[in-house]
Amino acid sequence: MKKGLLIVGIIVVLIGGFLIGSYNGLASSRENIASAQADIDTMLQRRADLIPNLVSTVKSFAAHETEVYDAVLEARTQLMNASTMQDKADADAALTQLNVVVEAYPELKSDTTYIGLMDELAGSENRISTARKDYNEVVRSYNQRIVTFPTSILANMFGFTKADYFEAAAGAATTPDVGALLGK
Repeated sequence: MKKGLLIVGIIVVLIGGFLIGSYNGLASSRENIASAQADIDTMLQRRADLIPNLVSTVKSFAAHETEVYDAVLEARTQLMNASTMQDKADADAALTQLNVVVEAYPELKSDTTYIGLMDELAGSENRISTARKDYNEVVRSYNQRIVTFPTSILANMFGFTKADYFEAAAGAATTPDVGALLGK
């Protein structure tokens, strides 16, 4: 009798340990996603903070192209106000067109202030790319955990749902028409 109760007790402890460990692992994975998303937000903020300096430098070389600067600032505002991952991806796509617009100003590309700012922006772009990759890896790992048996049962019981990947905006692979961007 004592042996039977001991075995039942061990089984209950093992199942309880599994459930607690699985739940804590899922909760930890969900927090990793939030952290990775915050990393993306930080990198996007860094890039957005560089934009006013770039705009100021560009304006000193081409004051007559105010509509271009307004479009860049509008894209920055869109980025700052983005709340969902899709909004952030769309705003990100709009900001990446800045490099294409600047190609039309060869004298600007040789200015040392501009070069330094563009180097900073390139560094930001690399950090953003890495942060996106890291985010998607954390999401993949989390999503894989919540669909894998037997953790999927616990995930369903406690309302763990799939997370969204960071995806490029629609049309991001399309080369922008520089003439249209410049109003020509």
